[in-house]
Amino acid sequence: MVHRIDHLNIVVKDLDRVKEFFLALGFIEQDQSRLSGEWISDTVGLEDVEAHYVRLTLPGDSISIELLQFYHPPINEIAHPGRANTQGFRHLAFRVEDIEKTAAFLKRRGIEPLSPIQEYVKLSKKLVYFRGPEDILLELAQYPESG
Repeated sequence: MVHRIDHLNIVVKDLDRVKEFFLALGFIEQDQSRLSGEWISDTVGLEDVEAHYVRLTLPGDSISIELLQFYHPPINEIAHPGRANTQGFRHLAFRVEDIEKTAAFLKRRGIEPLSPIQEYVKLSKKLVYFRGPEDILLELAQYPESG
């Protein structure tokens, strides 16, 4: 059966821009490659795939984020990818030690939160959502034991 989550995949239009965003948050590039040929076309069920991917991880973490940019066939865009009520994968949540400091860092980069920092009283958790590049919905979460 399943042992653990290996990676999360995000299809993007501008791989370099999105990669830079995650690197600024402290991610490290682990691998990158062009993807083409019969094996990738068969794997994803699309014809004549030409794509580029990069695998990113946080230091000490075993789960990676794989960013994938398709050149062929072109990506299918959804109308409102950054809205919390859109069907499908919705957001990445990052546990942080200091939510105010991390939110301020993002604001300095021109990324505004969707609201002021909130508290989920049941868990004494502080949280805030924001939209990263290409409307990727992200959450910062701070728990009592982390600061």
